[in-house]
Amino acid sequence: MATVTELVQKPSKLWVGQPLKRKEDFRLITGCGRYVDDLKLPNMAYTAFLRSPYPHAKILNINTEAAHKLPGVICILTGEDVRQMTEPFYQFVAGPAKNLKDYCMAVGIARYVGEPVAAVVAETRSICEDALELIEVEYESIPHVLDVKEALTREAPLIHKEVGTNIVFHGVWDYGNIEQSIEDADKVVKKSFYFHRFSSTPIENCAVLANFDPGSKNLTIYSNDQEPGMHMPSIATSLRIPSNRIRIVTGDIGGGFGNKVNIYPNVILVSLLSMRSGRPVKWIEERREHLLVASHGNERTFDVEIPVKKDGTIMGMKITAWDNCGAHTRTEPTGAFIWSQVTPGCYHFKNFHMDFTQVLTNKAPIGPNRGYSRMQHLWMIERSVDAVAHELGLDSSEVRLKNFIRPDEMPYVTPSGGIYDGGNYPESLRRAMKLADYWQWRSKQMQNKGSKKVIGVGLATVLQPGTPNAGQGRIANPEAQTSGHSEGALVFIDAMGQITAAMGTVPQGQGHETFASQVVADELGVSPEKVVVLIGFDTATTPYTPYSGAYASRSAVSGTGALLGAAKKIKDKASKIASHLMKVENASIVFREGCAVDLNSGRKVSWQQIAHTAWRNYAVLPRGMEPGLIAIHYWNPPDFTFPDEKWRFNQSLTYAYHSHVAVVELDLETGKLEILKYAIVDDCGRQINPMIVEGQVHGATAHGIGAAMYESFEYNKETGQLESSTFVDYLVPTSLEIPELITDSIENLSLFAPLGIKGVGEGGGTPLAAISNAVQDAVFPFGVHISDSHQNPFRIYEMIKSKYPIDFNLPDAASNDKAIRSVMT
Repeated sequence: MATVTELVQKPSKLWVGQPLKRKEDFRLITGCGRYVDDLKLPNMAYTAFLRSPYPHAKILNINTEAAHKLPGVICILTGEDVRQMTEPFYQFVAGPAKNLKDYCMAVGIARYVGEPVAAVVAETRSICEDALELIEVEYESIPHVLDVKEALTREAPLIHKEVGTNIVFHGVWDYGNIEQSIEDADKVVKKSFYFHRFSSTPIENCAVLANFDPGSKNLTIYSNDQEPGMHMPSIATSLRIPSNRIRIVTGDIGGGFGNKVNIYPNVILVSLLSMRSGRPVKWIEERREHLLVASHGNERTFDVEIPVKKDGTIMGMKITAWDNCGAHTRTEPTGAFIWSQVTPGCYHFKNFHMDFTQVLTNKAPIGPNRGYSRMQHLWMIERSVDAVAHELGLDSSEVRLKNFIRPDEMPYVTPSGGIYDGGNYPESLRRAMKLADYWQWRSKQMQNKGSKKVIGVGLATVLQPGTPNAGQGRIANPEAQTSGHSEGALVFIDAMGQITAAMGTVPQGQGHETFASQVVADELGVSPEKVVVLIGFDTATTPYTPYSGAYASRSAVSGTGALLGAAKKIKDKASKIASHLMKVENASIVFREGCAVDLNSGRKVSWQQIAHTAWRNYAVLPRGMEPGLIAIHYWNPPDFTFPDEKWRFNQSLTYAYHSHVAVVELDLETGKLEILKYAIVDDCGRQINPMIVEGQVHGATAHGIGAAMYESFEYNKETGQLESSTFVDYLVPTSLEIPELITDSIENLSLFAPLGIKGVGEGGGTPLAAISNAVQDAVFPFGVHISDSHQNPFRIYEMIKSKYPIDFNLPDAASNDKAIRSVMT
């Protein structure tokens, strides 16, 4: 037995911070995962949806007679059925847009290509598809509009006549004195930018299996919903079923990235089909459906004015922004205001003015996508910083380092009231520049003078807020009665001492089973292998919280807070049982290596002994103690408030950040772009599992590179058709297109979050900024302005050619050398 001195001096092994292999990986890579399509219920039927081929059309008649006669068809649902059987979705915005009527299917009017207009339930999916071809729909095409500025004109068709306008939300954020800073500036840099529409492409598309029991009136929903707790009110209200009769279950989910937040209309539709047919009904989304309608990211246009001093000091920003909402609001207008979590980005200017308008069009509805709305805003800021550097003849690194918020200013209060919880932006950028050999590449730019393959170097440091404050809803609706944030966790130790944990974070590949076991293991003094974390989410077993889900980089922070609280409750009770059994002081009990140890005597009692006592040997429990070892804890961040009259308040608890350096080579004769080097430094506070963090950084970067160079939803303005609705046209990069990523990390602990951790994984916007800046850097000597976030080779080629149309003669070596030297100075 160890001596008392050895027990006191021997440190407990800490599992938090260890790069453990993910527990879930063996199950997933050996094909033993359990996804929605793996589920088969007795008497199960299938469904498929008929979708509108028009961007805007009245539905005059739907003839389903021939489809009904097809053998194997069970029932068919149309928009009129949906209108009678459900309530329209709640609109949480104030103003005219609150009158918008939105259902899970087109009712009377189809408002975008791909909107469901009918649904068939049949014995097999193939019969469903055959039946869809037999449904005859009579449409009357009406004018459509795809562009936000055109949608604001008097001539534009109204997307929803009951709203009376195409404006969903309009707001003005005004801090400091931007007009005075413009007057006092040495120069005002003016630019226009466009952030393109794209999405993420999870391996598993959306999926729902609904089973309504007519006897009990209970509805069970199996889906890959990212936010089941958040969606319960919408599902229950729309279906007119009490929430305590609805059970929502998620299992393994093959990626989410925000795409599966807008799944709830499909959940409602498939549930209706189960209610109508009296059968369990399964719907599996096809890839073209997913690209066409699942959830497109925010598409945004900016006009920016940046007052600056000659030395590169940024005095403020004046911005007008237009956001293309698509045909329905769904998660909007959340995207119209959550960008203000990061109003100034990483920079300490105090004068800020934003005039923001979100507009309805006849494109597919938008929704969250890895860095939801913040990504667009921060891309614009990083592009603006580079524009300042180019116009002043300064290196972009110099402008950033001059304007960064300093570590000694933390916690830093932004103009909109956000409280940054620690970080060192200058150190992060310097490290990334060193990893990328930044100045060597600048030298190579000069050596490359006169070449038709030019080098560009781009920098970006982008924030990643996590754990949002629901009080931000009052920006859109002053009457909103939500605030703060919460997550629940359960820790349970059975009579044999086996430990189980559950929480409502709904994993989609982020490694929740692993990180949760590490957190609980440290608190209880056991190995992570001793902790089983329940897979997925189930309203029947998971601690209830209306904020459950994996979104907004919340899981690590809120999940850890809840797990720590529940484990501590268990440990406190177990400590009392152990001290009672050993007849020692409770204050001297610590938990190590699976035992409760008395530091004074060295005696110990195993978790199995404690659990057996708690569950089966009540006579030796401390008098008055309740039997059992089970605890639920709800964690919520302290000091979250409502916005004031100028919408100032802390909207997010943590602010991780990433610095990226992209070195690209651009072929001026073809527009072809190649990444030569890519370096990343991230800071997400204390890392629970560095291996998982590394994977999240790689994944987010791959997503961002894909969006910057390959992925774009391109609509035909005349027809309203999405022309990139398959992987033939919507190009998703493979491992062959993603360059080697050179990574490093720093750990500046969060000043506010449990264990000093921050969220990680939503840094997908950083590559968009770094690559855009690199391309701009490459073409700046030729007078080309990169305004678009998508670096389409053909468009780049056309822009260069428009400057030098005669035989594509580029500037001579001398002028090229002078331009590059001006950037280097």
